[in-house]
Order: sequence, then structure tokens, then C-alpha cells
Amino acid sequence: MLRSMTKNLALAVSLSVASVGIAQAATLKLSHVRPQGTAIDKDATMFAEAVSKATDGKLRVKLYPANALGDYTVVQERVGLGAVDMAVQPISSGVDKRFQIVSLPYMAADWADAQKKFGPGSVMRNTVSDLYQKQGIKVLGAWPVYFGGIALNKEVEGAADSSISKSAKVRVPPIKVFQLLADNTGFIGSPLPFSEAFTAVQTGVVDGVIGSGAEGYYASFRDVTKYYVPLNTHFEVWYLIMNEERFNGMKPAQQAAISEAALNFENSRWARAEMDQAANEKRLQEAGATIVDVTPEQIANTAAKVKQNVWPVIVNDIGKEWAQEILDAALAE
Repeated sequence: MLRSMTKNLALAVSLSVASVGIAQAATLKLSHVRPQGTAIDKDATMFAEAVSKATDGKLRVKLYPANALGDYTVVQERVGLGAVDMAVQPISSGVDKRFQIVSLPYMAADWADAQKKFGPGSVMRNTVSDLYQKQGIKVLGAWPVYFGGIALNKEVEGAADSSISKSAKVRVPPIKVFQLLADNTGFIGSPLPFSEAFTAVQTGVVDGVIGSGAEGYYASFRDVTKYYVPLNTHFEVWYLIMNEERFNGMKPAQQAAISEAALNFENSRWARAEMDQAANEKRLQEAGATIVDVTPEQIANTAAKVKQNVWPVIVNDIGKEWAQEILDAALAE
């Protein structure tokens, strides 16, 4: 009888553990970089709701906003390892520097051109998917963010004129392409981790920031942004990514539900992104920043300078034959 009771207890524990495992497997952890209530948080919430509805609640997506699971560079590694199921965030080129081809400044001229170059089926999208796949990551969709600009904590003469060498020092992400971008807009680039950027501006270690756009500056730097220069420095795209093994292990119906929700997630963003950029520039202005007038000629002159001085360096750095073939194909689209 004791043996029977022990056997029954072991079976009960086994079933309990199995039930917990099933419950955990039905919930996907999704990380993103912005606080709750921001545009990406709202869109990610709609994505999660769509997945739950399409699977009758059998598959749920739990959001972890504001880098709750770690900095985006760390999260990208964790998605590849399967420690985090999903994320929507900037690309980290730390593991593979070839990702820098997506961040080439002035790759896109305007929003229509950006959608053509970075939308589904484009050369850039396929390149990003291939590079992510080498890390065990599947690209489900994209979230176009903004055209970038320069945030400053003081007035800088000739801020929008790339032909003027300025003494102002700006924080750039520790990525070569952004260092070169700062230099070619006439500023002095100072590579710093994102976690140190706000304090660096606040204390005057640097005079501003390059590497983001109005949405990012409003979310993270509005208290220290006194001037914003909408120079369209680069086009920012975040990707909705998932651990590939996790996705492949799902039932076909679940894969279809996630894929359809991801497509709607992206399409709705392309429809609103340009208006959202304008709204964020207005928010910066309402928070006390002066929006510096930038002429089309200044943007065109800066773009020409950057393409001449920055693109060849990055292409050579990441592999000329590989990069040039992709770049030529992307520009021909």
C-alpha cells in the first residue's frame, strides 16, 4: 500500500510539473525598449492581443517594456539562445558587423522610398533576415521608427550645415557608422553606451546626441534637449524577432497566427509612422526644444557628403564584395 501511495504521489507530481510546463510554453516573453504607453508598447500590445484572439487564448504574449529583460544588445543574444522568446528592438551589430549595412546614413530619401527599401520582400529585409537567421533568430516583421536627427543641449551655430566644423561634442552609439556620421555632419563624435548618454548630456560631458530621432529623444532625452535638428541622418527600423527553434516547434496554426499578427503589426505602423514622427517633433517642441530649420539643400548636401565619405569605409569594413552587391541591389529597387 505504501508503494502504491508513493507511486500515485510521484504520478501526481509528474502531472503537476507537466501542467506547469504546458502553461509556461503557452506564454511568450516579448521584450521592447520603450516605457509603457509609448507607440511601440501600444502596437506590441495589439500584436499580443491579436495572437491570443487567433489562438483562442492558447498562446499568449507577455510584454516586458523598458528593457526589463536587459539592454537590446543582451536581449538579441538571449533571443538567439532561446532565453527570451521574442523582441521588437534595434539591431545590435556587436556579434555581426555586417548588420551595419542597414544603418547606412541616407539610405532612404523619404518615407515612400524607405518602405520600398526596408519593407517586406526588399533586399534589405532579406539581408536582415539572413543575418539574424545565422544567430538562430527569425524575423517576423518590422517596425519603422523615424528618420533620425540631432539633439543638442545648447544652440550650435551652423548645426544643420555639414560643411561647418563645430566644436560641439555629441554622443554616438559605439558603432563605427555613427562615429563617421557625426564627423561628417561637422560634430565631434563621442562613443558612449546608451545607459551613460543622458548623464553625459546632463553634466556637459557631451553637448548632444546623434543616433536617434524625435521619438527617441522625446522618450529618453527631452529634459536635456534644447534644440532638435531634423537632418534625416538615418532611417531607423526595429525588427520583430523570435527564437527560430521556438517558432519552428509550434503547431502550424500557431505559426500562422503569429505571422498574420506580425504582418498587421508592420502594415499598421507603415501607415502611421510619418505622422507619428511629426507628432513627436511637436512633443519635443512643447517640452521646450527649438526645432531648427533645415532646408532640403542642407539635407541633400549632407547626404552627398556622407555617401562619399562614409559609405565606402563601412562597405570595406564589413566586406566589400558582399556589401557592395547588396547595396547595388537595394539602390536599384
